[in-house]
Amino acid sequence: MVPTPNIYQLVKGSGEGRMPLNAFDLALLNAGVGDTNLVRMSSIVPPGAEEVTGLVLPKGGLIPIAYATISSTTPGETIAAAIAVGIPEDPTEPGVIMEFEDFKPLSYVESTVRQMVVDGFEYRNRKLKAVKSLGIEHTVVHTGSVFAAAVLWYK
Repeated sequence: MVPTPNIYQLVKGSGEGRMPLNAFDLALLNAGVGDTNLVRMSSIVPPGAEEVTGLVLPKGGLIPIAYATISSTTPGETIAAAIAVGIPEDPTEPGVIMEFEDFKPLSYVESTVRQMVVDGFEYRNRKLKAVKSLGIEHTVVHTGSVFAAAVLWYK
């Protein structure tokens, strides 16, 4: 059985590369998760999980993560990605993670993902204590990518 994560960290990064995958890889490196194997998760924060900073992940490790990403090869284009976490009033209930990316400014992307958290709590009939979000915007030079994520881990 896989242990349930009890901590999380919000991360973000951007990158420019020759090809979209290289730009994405640079965005992962800038976010601090580039030397790991990302295991994309559906978007639930386990009950009682605490937010941390400075998380050190094992190189090559299988890392549970919820993320938003977008890439573009159109010079001058704006791309943005954001992640938001909803914290429930009741710490025995799970929280919600929402991800969103678009070819729009960060202000739009981040406000959209924050509203998605509010909506997720509303249809779960769960009281929302707080919304935490993090996003990144990038103007493409040649081939750009942005990445915003909630890394789930264990202490």
